[in-house]
Amino acid sequence: MPVPKKKSSRSHRGGRRSHDALSMPALSTCSNCGAVKSPHRVCGECGYYKDVQVIEVEEA
Repeated sequence: MPVPKKKSSRSHRGGRRSHDALSMPALSTCSNCGAVKSPHRVCGECGYYKDVQVIEVEEA
């Protein structure tokens, strides 16, 4: 099994891990009811997508 010949510096290790950070998910607002939703998805609050009702949502 390969073993590193020398210790990796903090900057070398940090540069390799620079792409591992978590990012916030993209959010958009529903054009019908104004609820926060994921883009390109049906709104879970009202069931609309691009001003067309796609699914029936039961009132709780």
